[in-house]
Amino acid sequence: MSPWIVAAVQMDCKLADKLHNLEAIKARLHEAAGQGARVVIFPECALTGYCYESREEAWPYAETLPGSSTEALMPLCRELDLWTVYGLLERDGERLYNACALVGPNGFRASYRKMHLPSIGIDRFVRPGDQPFAVHDLGGLRLGINICYDGSLPEPGRILALLGADLIVLPTNWPTASICSARHVPPLRALENHVYYAAVNRVGSERGFTFLGHSQIIGCDGQTLAAAEGSHDATLYATIDPAVARQKQVVIIPGKFEVNRIAGRRPEMYDPLVRRQE
Repeated sequence: MSPWIVAAVQMDCKLADKLHNLEAIKARLHEAAGQGARVVIFPECALTGYCYESREEAWPYAETLPGSSTEALMPLCRELDLWTVYGLLERDGERLYNACALVGPNGFRASYRKMHLPSIGIDRFVRPGDQPFAVHDLGGLRLGINICYDGSLPEPGRILALLGADLIVLPTNWPTASICSARHVPPLRALENHVYYAAVNRVGSERGFTFLGHSQIIGCDGQTLAAAEGSHDATLYATIDPAVARQKQVVIIPGKFEVNRIAGRRPEMYDPLVRRQE
C-alpha cells in the first residue's frame, strides 16, 4: 500500500460565475499535479459561489451530476491521473442541493449532498442530503466526503470511519465567525476516528461575509500535517499513508498504554443517538 500526496486548494471564487471558477479549478489542478498530488480538494460551492439570496437566484447555476462541470474536468483528471473533489450546487428534478462531486481519471464517480444545514447562504434554500454516507476506493485510498457544517457533528465522521475511510475531506465555507470550528473541528474529527482529515476552506468575500481560510490537513493522531495561516490563496500538500489510518490500535507503551477508538466503542449504550429529540 503506497502513500498518496493530497492537495487542499484554499481559493476565492466568484458568485454566479461558473466559467471563471471552472477555469480557476483547472489551473489549480495543473499546479497540484506538478507537485505530485493524486487527490485535490476544493472548497464548498467552489464552482458556483455560496451567498445566494434565494432559491430562484441560485437555480440557474445548479447542474445535474454527472453534468457539464464533471464532463469538463474528466479529460483533465485523466491526463493528470488524479482525483478531485469540488463543491457546487446540484439539481435533481425540482430539488436543489449543496453538493460535492468526485471526479477521477475515468470520469464522474459520485456526489455527496450536504446533510446538515445551517441558516446561512444557499443552505437556507436547499434540501438536506438524502443519500447514505459512502466511502469510495480510489485504488488504494478510501475517501469519504462531508461538507462544512457536517463536520461540526461527530456522527458523520464516525460513520465514514466505520465504513472504512482512510481520508475524510471537508470542503467548507467558514466565515470569520466560525474561527472556533476552523481551529478545532479538523484535529478532533481526525483524532477521534484515527483518520486523515482535510478541511478545505475558501477565502474572499461575498455579500457581507468574509471567509477566513485556515485550511488544514490533519494526521490520524490529530497533529497538523499542513495548514494555511490566514485568509489568502494557498495550496497545501501532505503525504498520507492509508495503512496508518487502517491500523486503529494505537500503541504508546506496549501492553500498558494502548487505545483503539473504534474497537473501544459501546454501541449498545448509544441508543439516544438514534432517537429523534423534540
